[in-house]
Amino acid sequence: MGEDIGEELRIPAGIFSIWVESEFVSADVPCGTCNACCRSSMFIHIEPEEIEAIKSIPPEILFHAPWQPEGHLMMGFNEQGHCPMLVDNKCSIYDARPQTCRNYDCRVFAATGVAVDLKRQPEIAKRVAQWVFEHDSAESLEEEARLKSAAAFLCQNRDLFPPDSIPYNPSEIALLAIGIYKAFPRDSKMADTAIARALSVEMDRIDGFA
Repeated sequence: MGEDIGEELRIPAGIFSIWVESEFVSADVPCGTCNACCRSSMFIHIEPEEIEAIKSIPPEILFHAPWQPEGHLMMGFNEQGHCPMLVDNKCSIYDARPQTCRNYDCRVFAATGVAVDLKRQPEIAKRVAQWVFEHDSAESLEEEARLKSAAAFLCQNRDLFPPDSIPYNPSEIALLAIGIYKAFPRDSKMADTAIARALSVEMDRIDGFA
């Protein structure tokens, strides 16, 4: 599936232009045997309508999701940072796993350049370093560079945006960058405040359609 380059295994992440357009539609992640996200100290949000997932998880390890309406649940992790549903290194409720698990796509870090927490999630960071996107045009290469620039701007210029508009969670920052990067100006001479205004308008537009 991948190609050895030095000590690392490079893994095809797909065609960038296709992936970035479909990221908010569905996540068809070529995980293979990787289950790094199951062993990376993640809290899993489970929505009320996910009946099969709720039925499949012992109720004693579920708790109310903070800042969410009644019925929204969270599942934590064990002392090793592993999902409690990971048994013999495999998901024991795979067919009924929560939508959060189905949607998780660590390629967002490779595409945006947003850093993974190396201390808490070293295995995800290793996988991210292995992903390699394919580009079918020069425009696709430019778009990936533009996405990375937008993500870096969000991380480095939080103070230019309205309070609490930029998340702190790396996954959420990466997804926000994917949602608004097309508004990132190509003119590198624009002032940071003008760039922030342009991105804020796009953020408001996304919220309006949510």
